Amino acid sequence: MLTAKDIMTSDPITLKTSDDVANAAAIMIEKRINGLPVVHDDGTLAGILCQSDLVAQQKRLRLPSVFTLLDGMIPLSSTKDLQQEMEKITALTVGQAMTPDPKTVTPDTPIDEIASLMVENKYHTLPVMDGDSLVGVLGKEDVLRTLLPGGNS
Repeated sequence: MLTAKDIMTSDPITLKTSDDVANAAAIMIEKRINGLPVVHDDGTLAGILCQSDLVAQQKRLRLPSVFTLLDGMIPLSSTKDLQQEMEKITALTVGQAMTPDPKTVTPDTPIDEIASLMVENKYHTLPVMDGDSLVGVLGKEDVLRTLLPGGNS
C-alpha cells in the first residue's frame, strides 16, 4: 500500500509567520499550490496557509446574533469566533492568516488514511512530519495522481 512518503512533495516551499500575505498569495498563484506549511524562525511547524485562508479576507463579516433580556444584550454565538474571524479578515502577515497547529501525517501514513482525513475534514493540504521535522507536504493532487496509469503505483 502507498504511504505519504511515496506521494508527498519533499522539501516543500514554506512560509514564515512574518511573511506578507500578498507575497504568499503570489507564490500560491505562481506555483499553483493550494496550501503551504508555515514555520517559525527556528524551522518548527507553526501552521498551514491555504487559499481558503486568504479568500476569507474578502468575505463579509458575520455579526453575531444577540437577544436582549432585562436591558442586557446576550450574544448567541461566541465572541471568540468573531474575534478570530476579524483577525483573518484583517491579516497582514501569514502568521495572522494561517490555520495554526494543523493536522499532520507521518511519512508512513497509508494513503487510505490520508484520503479519509482529506475527505472527512475537508483538508486540501497536509504537512508530513518526521518527529519535529517537516519532511514534505501532501495535497489532494498528490492523491489524485495515484489514480492515473503509472502514477505512483
